[in-house]
Amino acid sequence: MRRRFRQMTRVKMPLLSIALALIAGVSFETSGALAVQPDEVLSDTALEKRARALSAQLRCLVCQNQSIDDSDAPLARDLRVLVRDRLKAGESDAAVFDYIVARYGDFVLLNPPFKISTLLLWASPVLLLLAGIGLARSATRGQRRAGNETAPLSRAEQKRFDDLMKRDT
Repeated sequence: MRRRFRQMTRVKMPLLSIALALIAGVSFETSGALAVQPDEVLSDTALEKRARALSAQLRCLVCQNQSIDDSDAPLARDLRVLVRDRLKAGESDAAVFDYIVARYGDFVLLNPPFKISTLLLWASPVLLLLAGIGLARSATRGQRRAGNETAPLSRAEQKRFDDLMKRDT
């Protein structure tokens, strides 16, 4: 019983650890977590609303898992100010968006477009999942093989075995 439990935990514990790490890595967006400072907020509410809509679509280049509105990084602040300055200058949302993408590339987008240059970005989750499954399968196969292999008996062990078998008959 104990041996079977150890074998079971050898296989299931790494999988459980991976699952917990993935769950812990998920960030939950909260509306109160915005990092926009009071001095950045525009007095025109319509422009501020447009700035927030644009900022919610742009990735913080430092944090990489947050929008620039959610990030406290200095670079995110610079991007927020840049978005607001360009909107105050009278540019359209599309022009501001295009300017930032032209300057920083598709990586700055939280939802990058699907095209050849972003193919690896879109395919990487699937590739990582397949690699993880392959590693888990090879690890469990190796454990099964290692558990079934037994070393041959030495001459002394074979003699003792034979003696025991003769005694029982």
